[in-house]
Amino acid sequence: MARYTDASCRLCRREAQKLFLKGERCYTKKCSAEKRAYAPGQHGQQRKKQSEYGLQLREKQKAKRFYGVLERQFGSYFDMAVKRRGVTGTNLLQILESRLDNVVYRLGLASSRAEARQLVRHAHFTVNGQKVNIPSYLVKPGDVVALRQKSRSIDKFKSILEITGSKIVPAWLEFDYDNLSGRVVSLAAREDVDVQVSEHLIVELYSK
Repeated sequence: MARYTDASCRLCRREAQKLFLKGERCYTKKCSAEKRAYAPGQHGQQRKKQSEYGLQLREKQKAKRFYGVLERQFGSYFDMAVKRRGVTGTNLLQILESRLDNVVYRLGLASSRAEARQLVRHAHFTVNGQKVNIPSYLVKPGDVVALRQKSRSIDKFKSILEITGSKIVPAWLEFDYDNLSGRVVSLAAREDVDVQVSEHLIVELYSK
């Protein structure tokens, strides 16, 4: 499956909830998910009864789109979650939250996960002092993610940092505004994950 290149707002409308794919626009009246609160396409306003498989598929698609992950990679994350101790659904969400692009977004250093992916690819961040340009890099408790010194004068980051101070950082992360760095305190707990997804349905789907 290739990278999705159509309008991001169509994905939110298809899942009938905000996935916050457009950054600050999602918090304004311009949000398409609010202006057109129905699925895209000519049959979008029709009410259809979903099957059990359909409900499970929608939850998987919602999680994939929320984190910007492709099908094969999402399947790999599920395999990793199965091998870990604990609840598979919670393990899956912890792995997705541990992606470097998601951590950058959670720290408030990007306005959306899509922007965070682009900034990571352009090597604006370090992990434990080493430059990392892989958005899917999985951080661990104790890792320190920081904005590179040479990137701090870029106008884009100046505008992002103007709103960073008002953003709430989840409990599993610590943000040092003076040094523009964040430390991973622990793996994300289920209550720290704000995506409205029923992960047990994803587990049921992959368990068939």
